[in-house]
Amino acid sequence: MDAAIWPFAALRLRTPTVELRCPDDDDLVALAHLAAEGVHDPATMPFSVPWTRLESPERERSVLQHGWRQRALLTRDEWVLPFAVSHDGELVGIQSVEAKHFAVRRTVETGSWLVQRAQGRGIGTEMRAAVLHFAFAGLGAEEALSGSFIDNPASAAVSRHHGYEANGEEILDREGGAARMQRWVLTRAKWTPHRRDDITIEGLDACLPLLT
Repeated sequence: MDAAIWPFAALRLRTPTVELRCPDDDDLVALAHLAAEGVHDPATMPFSVPWTRLESPERERSVLQHGWRQRALLTRDEWVLPFAVSHDGELVGIQSVEAKHFAVRRTVETGSWLVQRAQGRGIGTEMRAAVLHFAFAGLGAEEALSGSFIDNPASAAVSRHHGYEANGEEILDREGGAARMQRWVLTRAKWTPHRRDDITIEGLDACLPLLT
C-alpha cells in the first residue's frame, strides 16, 4: 500500500515485545485465519456483537469486510484504526482505537481481540500500553474509554493494570440475554505518571491531519 496516498500504511507502534501496524489486505487475510482458530472459550461471549459465532468461512469473511469497512469510512470526524498486533514476528490479534470528533472531544475508545493460544502471556496488556501511548503521547488525547462484560475478568484486569477507573455500568443485549457491561475511563492525569519511555511511534506526522 502506498504510504504517500494512505499514510497509515507506514504507521508503527512498537514496545519491547509487540509491534502494531495498520493491516494491509495480506494482514487481514492472516487475521481472518487467526479468528477461525478461536478467540475465546465457546461457552463465553466477550463481545457485544457475537461475530465469533459465525461458521467458517463466514467468520473469516466478516474479518475482511470489517477491516475494509473501517478503512473505507475513516474521516477526520469519525475514525477507527485497527492495529494488527505482531509478537515475535507472528500476528496474534487486533488492537483498535477509535474516536468521534476527536479534535473537540480528545477522547478515544479501545477494543481488542487476541487469538486464544496467545492469551495469558501479557500480550493483551502490552498492546493496550502501545495504543494508549499512541492516544495520549501521539494524538494528545485527554481520556481513553473501554468496556468489559463483568464476566470477562481478563479484560477488566488489563484496564485496571493501566490505571483505568470504573465509569458506570449498563445492561446490553448479548445474544438475546441481558448482560452487564462495566465501563472504564483513563484520564491523561492518571496515565502520565506511568508513561513509558520504551514505546515508540513511527510515521505519525503524516497521519495527524486525517485524525485530529
